[in-house]
Amino acid sequence: MSIKKPELRAVDSPNQPITQDAHEAADDARVGWEHFQQLMEEDKRVEPRDWMPEQYRKTLVRQVSQHAHSEIIGMQPEGNWISRAPSLKRKSVLMAKVQDEAGHGLYLYSAAETLGTSRDEMYQQLYTGKAKYSSIFNYPARTWADVGAIGWLVDGAAITNQVPLCRASYGPYGRAMVRVCKEESFHQRQGWEILYTLSHGTEEQKQMAQDAVDRTYGPALQMFGPPDGDSPNSQQSMAWNIKRFSNDDLRQRFVDMIVPQAEALGLTLPDPELKWNEERGHYDYADLDWDEFFSVVKGNGPLNHQRLAHYRAARDNGAWVREAAAAYAAKQADATRGSALLSA
Repeated sequence: MSIKKPELRAVDSPNQPITQDAHEAADDARVGWEHFQQLMEEDKRVEPRDWMPEQYRKTLVRQVSQHAHSEIIGMQPEGNWISRAPSLKRKSVLMAKVQDEAGHGLYLYSAAETLGTSRDEMYQQLYTGKAKYSSIFNYPARTWADVGAIGWLVDGAAITNQVPLCRASYGPYGRAMVRVCKEESFHQRQGWEILYTLSHGTEEQKQMAQDAVDRTYGPALQMFGPPDGDSPNSQQSMAWNIKRFSNDDLRQRFVDMIVPQAEALGLTLPDPELKWNEERGHYDYADLDWDEFFSVVKGNGPLNHQRLAHYRAARDNGAWVREAAAAYAAKQADATRGSALLSA
């Protein structure tokens, strides 16, 4: 897909005088566009101080901030199980994982800030419900096995989607994803180990694991986004080298990966149409419930309201900490300036 070149005009109306500043601004934009186009064609990185089309900037702010929001909201389903994990080891491992997710959110908010959107603005967009996050986190984690299914399927889908983002054309985003993906690999392994233990335990434990997989499978496949024909943003992101593969291509990769893994677990995937297609060299799978997906995205999922309410309460309750930290930082800055004046 070719990149649409923006119209570069010195003035917005022919009745307006063409000033020297307007000419220089148009020339700068033209040079910037040519450099940006060259970076895309040579598959190189765009850095924060480089000129970039406004739509490229907006697309990145939307994608990176939504990714950050998903990491923060995604702490809730598993954080709810820290105190109920079946052993001290399980508690400590799960606590470390939830802490990692908080760190991922911070990396990504930092990357988004380099695009000119403040962190407070992104926080406020999530607080008010204006911003979106991954729909998978609006489903409940009903049992301990769901924690395993989240690790194996949800984090597995995240890795499939995010490893190509390590080569995203925007430098800060791609570099942040390198560390995120390394830690997500640990998370997927943690989920796999939980499910393996349960599926090789008692019949009751195996059924618990199977039920969790049945609940998580469909929403996990929907994490890659709508089908390509219904995802106009995906095509533009690929033209800009932000994304490397389409939603459907990534979803197919994930299905091909998890089928043998499910066999190793001794569990089945809840799809009667799932079978190997020799001609395509891939597994065929049934259509997903996209009506449910869009309903959840619009705020009508099982726990949309609860997730946001919990986030708002946590943010409100932590306001005094942020205020105290800001006051301390201001006091330290004043003291530093005072010392500098005295020594001058």
